[in-house]
Amino acid sequence: MALHAQQFFDDVIEWPLHEYVIVGDALYASPQPNSPLRLRIDFAPTIRHGEYDGLRLRVVHPEQGVLDTAILRFADHGTFARRDTARDLVPGRDGYAVIRDWHAHSSQPPWHGADDTGLRIAIEQYAHFWFPPPAVSRRGARLVARPALTTGASPRTR
Repeated sequence: MALHAQQFFDDVIEWPLHEYVIVGDALYASPQPNSPLRLRIDFAPTIRHGEYDGLRLRVVHPEQGVLDTAILRFADHGTFARRDTARDLVPGRDGYAVIRDWHAHSSQPPWHGADDTGLRIAIEQYAHFWFPPPAVSRRGARLVARPALTTGASPRTR
């Protein structure tokens, strides 16, 4: 069985991204309209062929290339904690917190039992850093959230 990115991304992650496309084994997103920056998400390989222990996020510019790369490890985000506990796998044991693109005779995909909560939050934080909301929205939100100044003193004149 080949690792199918489309199926993984559809099955596991509830994407916070609005515009994206999956090409091959990578997801490409355009989180901001009219921005040349793109977010690429693919699987982070281990030293073993066909074994992955996380997702690799990259911010890509069409002329400048890769601007930043982050690796989100499945183990760090509890993605397979329940699955591995049920299999009696602990850190340091073969198969812990990884998915494998090996020919298996299972009816379940290798990511069966994944919990995407930690990964989704990390992806949202990463995307928010590189693709913040438009300045107008942030400025408006700060004005609403800022408490009114009530010192009782008269305003200074210049």
